[in-house]
Amino acid sequence: MNKKRIYRLMQLCGLQSVIRRRPKKYKKTTPVYVAENLLSREFTAAKPNQKWCTDVTEFKYGNDKKAYLSAIIDLYDNSIISYVLGHSNNNDLVLKTIQSAIRQLSKDEKPLIHSDRGYQYTSKEFKRILEEAGMTHSMSRVGRCIDNGPIEAFWGTLKVEKYYLHKYETFEALQSAIDEYIQFYNNERYQETLNGLSPLEFRSQAA
Repeated sequence: MNKKRIYRLMQLCGLQSVIRRRPKKYKKTTPVYVAENLLSREFTAAKPNQKWCTDVTEFKYGNDKKAYLSAIIDLYDNSIISYVLGHSNNNDLVLKTIQSAIRQLSKDEKPLIHSDRGYQYTSKEFKRILEEAGMTHSMSRVGRCIDNGPIEAFWGTLKVEKYYLHKYETFEALQSAIDEYIQFYNNERYQETLNGLSPLEFRSQAA
């Protein structure tokens, strides 16, 4: 169905999209090591597990308590292939995310992974894990969040379509909502750039 017809029907039903974009604040860090911006905003991939982007975002719940979501998005179909929600924005959160993603790879798959220059991604342990997996690391330039655009776009979508519409009193309620949304996003949320398919439908069709 043509998107213009959908817009017209939405107007007749009084439905309006809640999607919007919000800027992200960055903290300056002193990295242990840095990598070049090899991705260079080439946000397309010819096959699954060729190019990944990763990042961490913050959520609030209850009485100003904070939770942090680490995720990895595959640039082939925009699917979320690994994510971890935790109480602290620390190395362990990021390491669990990348280790979970690596376990899904076949023996011959060695994706490029792009991140910002946050301290978790410039740590020796993160570098060691990538080297053992034979993966290549790419990093955004300082203060250029657009270099990591796909995962930034996913954060915006997740927050406006799920998080901002509700108030979460407990960590467990927030976790359940994120699990539910990512399941929906990967399997049911249609994307125009994927020919009107959901990420995993697109991946399945290509396979």
